[in-house]
Amino acid sequence: MRLTRYTDYAMRALLYVGTRTDRLCQIGEIAHAYGISQNHLMKVVNDLVNAGYLEGVRGRQGGIRLARPASQINVGTVIRHTEGGFDLVDCGSCVVAPACGLTGALQKALAAFLEVLDGYSLADIMIKRDMLGTLLFDRAEPSDNEQEAL
Repeated sequence: MRLTRYTDYAMRALLYVGTRTDRLCQIGEIAHAYGISQNHLMKVVNDLVNAGYLEGVRGRQGGIRLARPASQINVGTVIRHTEGGFDLVDCGSCVVAPACGLTGALQKALAAFLEVLDGYSLADIMIKRDMLGTLLFDRAEPSDNEQEAL
């Protein structure tokens, strides 16, 4: 199974913000830390705010932070939210669907996949929080050369 880039960005944003509980985070710094599109990330973050995973603070000194403790953000629930539908294959248009057991097998596999993710909170996957912070925050700030280009 392959998750969408949307889900990938959502999890990255939650991980980043989850490691920076001491302050508000900006979308630009998150995008820079991961080397991803700021415009695409903005859409994802807006969705996470509307869904109640992140809290957005407006204004000049604004930013985003977790809307609840990391231990209360379930990974499986986030994945279900960001993925929408989980049709692994289009069995509805297949001529052999009535006699094929693949649909049932794929549904069981998907249920098992989501069951495993349901067993993890954001806090659980941030087990090496200090290392995550080090890896991300060194990249979050533009280098002197990048700042001069701005």
